[in-house]
Amino acid sequence: MSDATKPREKTPASEAARRRTFAIISHPDAGKTTLTEQLLLLGGAIRLAGQVKARGDARRARSDWMKIEQERGISVTTAVMTFEYADAVFNLLDTPGHEDFSEDTYRTLTAADSAVMVIDAAKGIESQTRKLFEVCRLRDIPIMTFVNKMDREARDPFELIDEIADQLQLECAPVMWPAGMGSNFKGAADFTRGDFVAFAPGQPRMALGEALKTLPDDVRTKLEDDLALVRGACAPFDADTYRTGHLTPVFFGAALKGFGVTELLGALAAHAPSPRPQAAQPRAVDPGDKDVTGFVFKVQANMDPNHRDRVAFLRLCSGRFKRGMKLKQSGTGKAIGVHNPILFFAQERETVDEAWPGDIIGIPNHGVLRVGDTLSEADDVRFIGIPNFAPEMLRRVRLADAMKAKHLKRALESLAEEGVTQVFKPMIGANWVVGVVGALQLDVLKNRLAAEYGLAIELDVSPYECARWLSAPPDEIERFAGVYRAQMAEDRDGAPVFLAKSQWELGYAADKFPKVKYLKTRERAEAHEAV
Repeated sequence: MSDATKPREKTPASEAARRRTFAIISHPDAGKTTLTEQLLLLGGAIRLAGQVKARGDARRARSDWMKIEQERGISVTTAVMTFEYADAVFNLLDTPGHEDFSEDTYRTLTAADSAVMVIDAAKGIESQTRKLFEVCRLRDIPIMTFVNKMDREARDPFELIDEIADQLQLECAPVMWPAGMGSNFKGAADFTRGDFVAFAPGQPRMALGEALKTLPDDVRTKLEDDLALVRGACAPFDADTYRTGHLTPVFFGAALKGFGVTELLGALAAHAPSPRPQAAQPRAVDPGDKDVTGFVFKVQANMDPNHRDRVAFLRLCSGRFKRGMKLKQSGTGKAIGVHNPILFFAQERETVDEAWPGDIIGIPNHGVLRVGDTLSEADDVRFIGIPNFAPEMLRRVRLADAMKAKHLKRALESLAEEGVTQVFKPMIGANWVVGVVGALQLDVLKNRLAAEYGLAIELDVSPYECARWLSAPPDEIERFAGVYRAQMAEDRDGAPVFLAKSQWELGYAADKFPKVKYLKTRERAEAHEAV
């Protein structure tokens, strides 16, 4: 057998090199879910791209599977989808586009090696795009930019490029440049191949010189002027600078019509980074390491309403995972047998026999695995960098049927595991307090409690303005509780929390008890090991 026909030997390092695990980030309604579907269509994962707000279940967005997402045409959970293209294996994370779910998005980005930023051509950089970009920058995640909706009225491309450069402090390297916009949109010049892609289904690519002759005079003149300016003023694409997070290649397209998506996916296959070493204690974990390791970045309950299932999303970081192997859970040290690992396509799933670094697998379980857990063959590894954030809105939960109090406790704890909400049990009083980032999370909480658990609740305004985790020696916590017991609570891990009525009161308490730390974030892994 010749070398060319020999099956490729699979090792953690070689398989990790094929993986491209990336997230899509955007402001709501920039076209993120539409782009997701077009990428899946190219990768052969689906046969029909459905519009996000189209009527009928057959054309629902495949990645927006929750009922509230389908009704509102928005993404409020993270969907994970796997497909292959150009000898690369893609693991695509479709993040919540709504800012009220930024914590879920942050945790998702811990599992991604790169990101695609979707920008509405008419609106440019928006508030949520800016927030998500800052998260990417904190984690040095390289970004490709897709300027969407060029087939509608749009801002000038140079204006958009300048805005990205100024507001995000990111050098832009146009890879495609549009010819016209809105009803006058004719296609785009491709700098990588030096040709022209027409905005017409089935039309072959053309040499740029030939394409210019076919364009209307006004579009041709502007495109020629633009191209000369781009070549003189904009940085050329450099893969190394992109991977270090200092440069973003910019694509112009129309996701709804599938325009520009092939070029974007090809660039991801060619240039996006494969899995990188992950921060852990006591040492960073390299994808080529022999031992299997991974961390849980999300838990989703009731993906299938017919089976009260709970699935933990595990990002594999090293080793060759095999179905049936036993992995140790951080904190508890328990060995967990993974007998039915699954790969995801939104709601659809498929059992897998092996997986590699960069892959994201689902582990069905009954509440054993939680966000922040590390699973590994080795005893001493614990991944870090997956925090809880202090909530910005606090509400008291009022149950319509008091006889269902135990059921409510289980339901709230289950949803808190997923990151839908944070749950606090006051030391005095029976009413639970829930904490969220924004109002939409409250709607999702009520919707899911009713649909999945049969619980009718009201969310009353609480007297508390902010919550902080307390960190201090036990005797100092007890002294603090002697004064503020009525405003003390425990989170679902049993950690002490101070519910302050105002920022002033928080400052007053800090002055009165200077040995106590008032924390805005708490590492999930530490929380689990404290249980």
